[in-house]
Amino acid sequence: MKRRITGFHLDEFDDWVADLECSHTQHVRHRPPWQNRAWVIDPQQRERHIGRELDCRLCDDENN
Repeated sequence: MKRRITGFHLDEFDDWVADLECSHTQHVRHRPPWQNRAWVIDPQQRERHIGRELDCRLCDDENN
């Protein structure tokens, strides 16, 4: 289920986590070459992603 990003925070391992409008969270790590999300390490680029949608697997699970 698509949910909008409302903000970001760092977890206890200093990995970036997206806060979603449904109150769930999702990691948005940048670990090339497997996870290429260089935008997450730049504050301005991260800000531009607020409002974009991510698939929330927890919402999917709740609705099945």
